[in-house]
Amino acid sequence: MQAAQLAPAPAAIEVNGVEIPETAIARELQHHPAESLAAARRKAVEALVIRELLVQEARRRGFATEEADLPDDPAIAALLEAEVICPEADADTCRRYFDNNPTLFRSPDLFEARHILIAAAPEDEDARGTAKQQAAAIIARLQAEPHLFTEMARQYSACPSKSDGGNLGQLARGDTVPEFETYLFSLHPGELCPVPIETRYGVHVIQLDRKALGVPLGFDDVHDRIAEYLKARSFHTAVRQYLLLLAGQAEIKGFEMEAAHSPLVQ
Repeated sequence: MQAAQLAPAPAAIEVNGVEIPETAIARELQHHPAESLAAARRKAVEALVIRELLVQEARRRGFATEEADLPDDPAIAALLEAEVICPEADADTCRRYFDNNPTLFRSPDLFEARHILIAAAPEDEDARGTAKQQAAAIIARLQAEPHLFTEMARQYSACPSKSDGGNLGQLARGDTVPEFETYLFSLHPGELCPVPIETRYGVHVIQLDRKALGVPLGFDDVHDRIAEYLKARSFHTAVRQYLLLLAGQAEIKGFEMEAAHSPLVQ
């Protein structure tokens, strides 16, 4: 019987002669979830290569000694502050961004809703079927006697909101799970959803009580937010360019930087 062939060991990765050990890559993997182990490893290696480039440059520029433990050291921040030029966004630039992105600058839509949750685990098909039947029966009862919602929430709901008649308070988009919001935000104020809604928590009976649509915000209200956003975006672009410059000047073995595709700033 032939002996099983072992997979070849990964090529050693070096940055200007400094090796990045496999143990460091293994530790870094947990911070880079991806669709495959190979993709996660590539992200981890790229992060370590970038870190080593910055460590070496910080030492070369005298921001730290050779003995300093640099990966999370303020010396790297000092290096970036010295090397990365990030201009402030002036009022005209902020105004153009505001004018070109009107949907970004409005107060949030707000909704007041209540629900009755019939708990059932997603993987328990029998419990789900029973929960849907029970929710449908509750809906039928509420369609005939809407004033019973508070009483029925207290009697049947598995949510802590039951003590408040199922009241969920004020909600904005993103506050609840998507399948819940899809139905809730399509209702008119005072309307009971005519069908049970399934989520990972179980099956819901939902009613929208009030809706307040957001209104556009004025430029003065959001100028500072826009300026901070544009400054951060400019900083990330400048850091990316600086890292590409360092990578181009370095001797990197066992790994090829993909400048056009890889996000160099995490």
